Amino acid sequence: MRPAFAVGLVFAGCCSNVIFLELLARKHPGCGNIVTFAQFLFIAVEGFLFEADLGRKRPAIPIRYYAVMVTMFFTVSVVNNYALNLNIAMPLHMIFRSGSLIANMILGIIILKKRYSIFKYTSIALVSVGIFICTFMSAKQVTSQSSSSENDGFQAFLRWLLGIGALTFALLMSARMGIFQETLYKQFGKHSKEALFYNHALPLPGFIFLASDIYDHAVLFNKSELYQVPFIGVTVPIMWFYLLMNVITQYPLHPSAMPSSCVKVTQRRTLSLCGTGWVPCLSSLGP
Repeated sequence: MRPAFAVGLVFAGCCSNVIFLELLARKHPGCGNIVTFAQFLFIAVEGFLFEADLGRKRPAIPIRYYAVMVTMFFTVSVVNNYALNLNIAMPLHMIFRSGSLIANMILGIIILKKRYSIFKYTSIALVSVGIFICTFMSAKQVTSQSSSSENDGFQAFLRWLLGIGALTFALLMSARMGIFQETLYKQFGKHSKEALFYNHALPLPGFIFLASDIYDHAVLFNKSELYQVPFIGVTVPIMWFYLLMNVITQYPLHPSAMPSSCVKVTQRRTLSLCGTGWVPCLSSLGP
């Protein structure tokens, strides 16, 4: 894939993806599990057809290594999406996940014994300050928007703290997964499309434990107002339309579609944050 085309996919995919995720979370804040399941299912089916060749192609990296990576990847995805149900606003969600730079550096120093330049340490310190300021202001917003009752405000703040804890855990787990993946690529070579498929296909049975929540939100999606899809003319519940668009637009954001991980991180964090500010202007998307 040409770099310019890949970059274009990221610009279009990232902006639209975060908008549809925000629309889903605003209507049903606890829909993280059904969103995660739909994304995993889409990537798994696509990979089974085109990467695994209907199961006939043997993996270049042994399955036992993928099992470890999949456990971490599944946990990170579920926890990140569930955090939206814990009083975590979308802008804070996006900014906090930018802390992956910090987590990667810390674990890289501890596990891989890496050393970095003063410029990189300074850059990470500035990012840390920005995340701290955003987190602090978000905490004040949570308490001010809660009920006038002191007990309700305290409970809302505790839920927010739990959400911050969930994001922190997912951040560290994601960094550890990146280090593990780096060691695998050094040993077996880089097979990003294969890893993409197995990282999404192997965790699918784990959604059995979340089946009740997924079913409940599927029922809620069915009860949402109807929306006529442009150009096609088909009428569907609008929440299913949002979910479909979120799943489709997240595909270009995966590593196999990217020219480099550096470009991916920079574009996704910036554009995702901008996208959260556009959502109020797009509220007219519904009927």
